[in-house]
Amino acid sequence: MVQTLAWVFGVVLTLVGVLGFVPGITSDGMLLGIFMVDGLHSVIHLVSGLAALAAAWGIWSTRMYFQVFGVIYGLVTVIGFLQGDTVLGLIGINMADNVLHLLIAAVALYAGFGMKEDGMGMSTPRPAM
Repeated sequence: MVQTLAWVFGVVLTLVGVLGFVPGITSDGMLLGIFMVDGLHSVIHLVSGLAALAAAWGIWSTRMYFQVFGVIYGLVTVIGFLQGDTVLGLIGINMADNVLHLLIAAVALYAGFGMKEDGMGMSTPRPAM
């Protein structure tokens, strides 16, 4: 399950990173007219997506990828909500970006910390205590 999720994250984030550079899909700094993007923001999506694909291919642990990725996106979310229209003055964001980053961080943190590997290498939800 975690590996499949890494494939999904990888494909989607890589695609979003590429689309951030496509005129018509991105106009006036808005991807699909909803999410704020700029060159650096799109590069970050590309790097995040390629890292997810590398984890899915087994270059490094998918669990570790989601732990690191979830923490980083969690920080981006908090900073985005606090600053409102930017993340550390580096990338422009809006409320739609903040909500999406929150959702991405939550899923990644759950995949990284809330799931465990079973005996066959498959990830399953951890039992509630």
